[in-house]
Formats: sequence, C-alpha cells, structure tokens
Amino acid sequence: MVTGHGARQGLKRLEPHAVPEIDIEVDGVRVPARQGETILVALNATLGHVRNFEFRDERRAGFCFMGVCQDCWLWTSTGKRVRACTSLVELGMTLSTSAPEQRA
Repeated sequence: MVTGHGARQGLKRLEPHAVPEIDIEVDGVRVPARQGETILVALNATLGHVRNFEFRDERRAGFCFMGVCQDCWLWTSTGKRVRACTSLVELGMTLSTSAPEQRA
C-alpha cells in the first residue's frame, strides 16, 4: 500500500459529495479527515502511515484493513485503545500512536 514515499503514492480518497471535513489530532499533529471515514483512511491518506513500528525504524500503514491483524491499534486521549481500521473519526478526536505508559 504505502511504500515509504508518502501519502501521495499510497491510499487516495474518492471525491466526496457534501461530506464535511473535520480535524483530528494524532501525536500533536492536525490531521484532516472526512466525517464517516475510518481513522486508518484519514491517517494513510494524509500522513501515509498509521503508526511507527515498535521494533524497527519503520512505519506501519495497517495490514488487513478489517480488524483482524492487530496492526493498527492507537490510543485515545483517555487511554482507551481503538483500531484505526474499524473506528470512525470523530470531531475533536485526539489520538496517540504510543500507549499511555510509554508516554509517561
């Protein structure tokens, strides 16, 4: 999907028909999203990845895209875990790519 060359060569959104754009925040970075899309689509379309790999210096873009592989877990500002591939963006959503105990 994304080969390290950025979002421009990876996932692309279809042109929406009257779908409002909202902002979410991931690791302090503003990410534009469209209401009704998954977190995974918003992140891959804008950033070209979902999170950093824990064991190597590489980025992850998700793997299965259907909630099976466990590759796209993120954390909300309250510490709740969410799967980027099956969770929809929400207005004002704040996410982190690292667990709360890793940020302390």
